[in-house]
Amino acid sequence: MYFLTKGLVIIIGSIFISLGINLFLTPYEILDGGIVGLALILHYLYNLKIGLMIIILSMPIFIIAWFKYRAYFFNSLHGLIISSLLIDLLKPIRSFIHIDAIYSSIFGGIFIGCGIGLMLRFKTSTGGTDLIAQFLSDKTGINVGILIFIIDSSVILLGGLLLSTRTLLLSIIMILVVSITTSLIMKEKVSG
Repeated sequence: MYFLTKGLVIIIGSIFISLGINLFLTPYEILDGGIVGLALILHYLYNLKIGLMIIILSMPIFIIAWFKYRAYFFNSLHGLIISSLLIDLLKPIRSFIHIDAIYSSIFGGIFIGCGIGLMLRFKTSTGGTDLIAQFLSDKTGINVGILIFIIDSSVILLGGLLLSTRTLLLSIIMILVVSITTSLIMKEKVSG
């Protein structure tokens, strides 16, 4: 029963992440952090497929995980593949919602934070820097949401330099909301 629940959580979490990216981030060139953020930068600059870029950019992390953290490799591989496929498959919904950019960054952060938080509660993720943050959290005891925030900030700064100040500001709001949402969902696990 646990594996069925975990599989369902991976699908639901991936849907949340995909909706957050397609409905709220891409219309305003808002960035996420980490591997997803790097894939978004490549999409905005060169129109490359976001999900495909996430898989390609995640390969080195998964190679390391294979040798050093085999359980994380298996726990995150499904999340990586499903979320990446859904991001590219749900691309046509990008024009469904038209809201102000600031609200788009907030709602995008909530959706992505919910997806990440749900997956992390079941010791799975989309891989990438979420996987690195989970490794570091397990080793240091530092809240995974805070670690994701630190990693994401670095990517956001890079994106702001390459794209625009508007992208930087909206992306800062978005990753703050992602980290708060992820932390709240992870906190529920401890107190629930």
